[in-house]
Amino acid sequence: MNRNIKLILSLFTLLAAVSMSGCIDQTEENASQDETIAVAVSILPQQEFVEKIAGDKVNVIVLIPPGASPATHEPTAGQLRDVADAKAYFTVGSGLPFENVWLEKIETVNENMLIVDCSEGITIMEMHEEEHENEVEVEENDHDHGGLDPHIWTSPVNAKIMVENTYLGLIEIDPDNSELYLQNKEAYLKELDDADARIRSTLGEEGGSFMTYHPSWNYFATEYGLEMITIEEEGKEPSPRDMQRLIDEAEEKNIRVIFVQAQFSTQSAEAIASAINGEVVTVDPLAKDYIDNLDIITEAFSQGITKE
Repeated sequence: MNRNIKLILSLFTLLAAVSMSGCIDQTEENASQDETIAVAVSILPQQEFVEKIAGDKVNVIVLIPPGASPATHEPTAGQLRDVADAKAYFTVGSGLPFENVWLEKIETVNENMLIVDCSEGITIMEMHEEEHENEVEVEENDHDHGGLDPHIWTSPVNAKIMVENTYLGLIEIDPDNSELYLQNKEAYLKELDDADARIRSTLGEEGGSFMTYHPSWNYFATEYGLEMITIEEEGKEPSPRDMQRLIDEAEEKNIRVIFVQAQFSTQSAEAIASAINGEVVTVDPLAKDYIDNLDIITEAFSQGITKE
């Protein structure tokens, strides 16, 4: 009988030890999770920028989720609750419509959050517009941010500046890991340099023209000596007269591919493609896997660009 009691006591002791070990492991896991810093970004490419620098040291809150448009998305109550715990918000900073409308409201949710303008040091371009007869010129003193092109990240050269600004923000909120962040940042900048070299090699130096529905690619086009012809004008569908002009221009320049993105209607692009016996190809400037997406976009453009 005593032997059985001792055996039972031994089993209880063993079970208690295992249970305690599990509690310790869970406590350590919770502590590890508590050490993760929450930061917010506007668009998915920025998530890659942050994660390439900070890895699992941060939890990234993306305010414009996959498939949403930066022109129309409204943050959800859940996103605002998450932002309330964020140490920093990395804005695109170049006049993104979402930020123009929501940044001040988001700041009121978390007044202690560091705001990092990732466009610092980048020359913001005017929104690309086709030249029309009777076009009304914008006065030099006009400060309407609606006239600025926010798509700075589509150029990997600009992306490098955004990554530098992101790095500076991260070491400000987490100086203990600054050395790790520096090493990771330098490695990612090298990846961006390699991507830039691949783009130049693929597209060549001859220039050329391409047609796109939404004017997302002006920075990319400017960086690589291309002409971007846009279908949409100031957020509006083209008029019948504009449609005919675009069809004529596409035929004149032997354009056979019309580029679109999932966040916008493809109806006009499909009508033009039909008229020129061309095709519609989807390219996404808002994909999270930034460098992989650059390779996909470059290959698509190399097939769709017409040389002069």
